[in-house]
Amino acid sequence: MQTGGLGYDVPAGRRDGRISLASEASTNLPPPTFTVDQLTQFFSNKGLTQDEMVTLSGAHTIGRSHCSSFSNRLYNFNGTSGQDPTLDPQYAASLKTQCPQGSTNTNLVVPMNPSSPSITDVGYYVDVLRNRGLFTSDQTLLTDTTTATQVRQNAGNPFLWKNKFASAMVKMGQLGVLIGEAGQIRANCRVINS
Repeated sequence: MQTGGLGYDVPAGRRDGRISLASEASTNLPPPTFTVDQLTQFFSNKGLTQDEMVTLSGAHTIGRSHCSSFSNRLYNFNGTSGQDPTLDPQYAASLKTQCPQGSTNTNLVVPMNPSSPSITDVGYYVDVLRNRGLFTSDQTLLTDTTTATQVRQNAGNPFLWKNKFASAMVKMGQLGVLIGEAGQIRANCRVINS
């Protein structure tokens, strides 16, 4: 698999479903408001370690988010009228420009990793260390000694992170495998067999 600068081998032969449901994605992904303890438990319930959780959080190195997923950190943090004090003030000001308070435009999106939004790299961890984690679930990684150490290690060692990320992705691909007659092994992973 090739993802913007990171390539790794994915085992073939996994059975895929014949349909995709957005509701299944939302139940299998942690919300952006989770704390480090909630994230650790969520990943543990899926058979993944805390280190794998921190490693897989690095997937936020690419992609975009709708403003609604983090606007609580800008305008109404913990029921106050202020912003999240753990958010870098300059970054918060930039986000407020891109996501104005009270906007009804549901198409507004921002990059999840401002320093290198289109490259799979350790920029995500560098941004978290600069208090530029977009989601609460990103910035919370610094609130625990162990996960904060892992963030620093990943930021400082791109080769190590890429190897850990590839291993964690392969392990995650082995979760919830369909068996028997359920689903299909696709000839082309992008389309259902005809």
